[in-house]
Amino acid sequence: MNVRTRIKICGLTRSEDVRDAAQAGADAIGFVFYPRSPRAVLPEQARSLVAQVPPFVASVGLFVNEDAGRVREILQEVPLSLLQFHGDETPEYCESFGRAYIKAARVRAGFDLLKYAVAYAGASGLLADAWVDGYGGGGESFDWNLLPAQLPLPLILAGGLNAANACEAVRRVRPWAVDVSSGVEVAKGIKDRKLMEAFVAGVNEADGR
Repeated sequence: MNVRTRIKICGLTRSEDVRDAAQAGADAIGFVFYPRSPRAVLPEQARSLVAQVPPFVASVGLFVNEDAGRVREILQEVPLSLLQFHGDETPEYCESFGRAYIKAARVRAGFDLLKYAVAYAGASGLLADAWVDGYGGGGESFDWNLLPAQLPLPLILAGGLNAANACEAVRRVRPWAVDVSSGVEVAKGIKDRKLMEAFVAGVNEADGR
């Protein structure tokens, strides 16, 4: 049996979606603190949502080029278990909070993901997303053949994933984890229980579970 692929469902804004994501089998739930995102949550809203995350499910805070002081303010208010940096943050910035973090990389032809992984050696994992205007894959996928066969960090696959392609993605890439947002939504920031369940089922099928 293959190692179980971990699953992160990101961009949650409602308590019922937190409950449904956890019940569907998510290992991590992501909360967006990027004000320009339609899935952004305020710290007080996030604190309430994180309080509803059950034991052994990680609460991940997503930031994009945020002021370091603002990140620290949010960390004082919201008990996040992992940070996710999706912008142009330097390794020094990412490590300055003394918290475990993952770093997103926007992948396209000519992008050296191995070099990127070495630069962010202190990260807990590397999230490979599509290269699009702005930050975040925007539901767009990328050519998985651009991913190197081996990386020095755990690979988290993102970008255009959904219930229909989750199984193929895991079988082809064999990432440590997958990250889905728009692929399990009925509207931006509004998740669908059946889509989340179907996504998890696709990942489990690829794992032979």
